[in-house]
Amino acid sequence: MQRRHFLAGTASLLATPQILRAAQGDSFELMEHLKPKEVRVKKKYGFQAGQLVVVLASYHLYHMMDERNAVRYGVAIGQEGLNFKGRATIERKVEWPSWRPTQEMIERNPAYEKYADGMKGGPTNPLGSRAMYLYQDGRDTLFRIHGTTAPQSIGTPSSNGCIRMVNEHIEYLYEQVPMGSEVIVFTGHEA
Repeated sequence: MQRRHFLAGTASLLATPQILRAAQGDSFELMEHLKPKEVRVKKKYGFQAGQLVVVLASYHLYHMMDERNAVRYGVAIGQEGLNFKGRATIERKVEWPSWRPTQEMIERNPAYEKYADGMKGGPTNPLGSRAMYLYQDGRDTLFRIHGTTAPQSIGTPSSNGCIRMVNEHIEYLYEQVPMGSEVIVFTGHEA
């Protein structure tokens, strides 16, 4: 029963972006390998149900349903040298989050200076419609899994280190992933 509910929810998730794009007149569509898809993973990795696993080399985030089955999403990742790697937990979740660039981001891109005091959440905010905040040992890593105003960036190294998802995908995942969930981020070359 739970699997049937999950599959029905996934089917509606997959249909939603096309409906929204048609209503907005937006012709953007993700490449096939970046669209949400139920996949099997190798048992040798020992992943557990509920974990989020991000593989930087392939631009994918896996939401583990059990140790062998996951829903795979396409993501955008940080530019060279800006990626979070390792393990973290989700200790904060926000709908329509505000955004404030770090000092390092401002130094890399002075155009961000105008947002030094922050930018309110909303449709033009770079964090998109939802954000899940990654913590290690109770401390904010300053990395997030979040939506984006630039869905065309999915599948590219174009962020300042965070993990970007299409807004509709992060909205669905946000509802499925509880606080305290573990996130594992690795380059993909370790295996």
